[in-house]
Amino acid sequence: MSIYEFSATNIKGQDVNLSDYEGKVLLIVNTASKCGFTPQFEGLESLHKDLEEQGLVILGFPCNQFGRQDPDADGQIEEFCQLNYGVSFPMFSKIDVNGSGMHPLYDYIKNQARGLLGSKAIKWNFTKFLINRQGLVIKRYAPNDTPESIKSDIQELL
Repeated sequence: MSIYEFSATNIKGQDVNLSDYEGKVLLIVNTASKCGFTPQFEGLESLHKDLEEQGLVILGFPCNQFGRQDPDADGQIEEFCQLNYGVSFPMFSKIDVNGSGMHPLYDYIKNQARGLLGSKAIKWNFTKFLINRQGLVIKRYAPNDTPESIKSDIQELL
């Protein structure tokens, strides 16, 4: 099994098969627009611009489960990300990353790369998952791991 077996709805409401990203290195991030880590959008966009031609794709998944820090509708989230951070990487419709309404993609990736002390739960916004070109989860990063601090791990897979 790989992430290519999943699909998700993008921020414009269109279904996207993750198999569309086959052969790419992916960084999957649960995002929020009103979080202390929100400025990481700048670093994510920088990674996207620097490494896109080498095969990196960042996938942003807004989530409102942590401190209700992304309460707006998808259109408002998209506008915020573009106006404030120039986000040009793919953003998806708001999802749950924990609990009974959790998106199936997150159920899969959380089981493949567990957090601190073997925890499956996402603890906060901007948890990141690095996926190799074969669609396999390589590593989970904590919210306080900045995009800049994980760039070398990404480059190894490129």
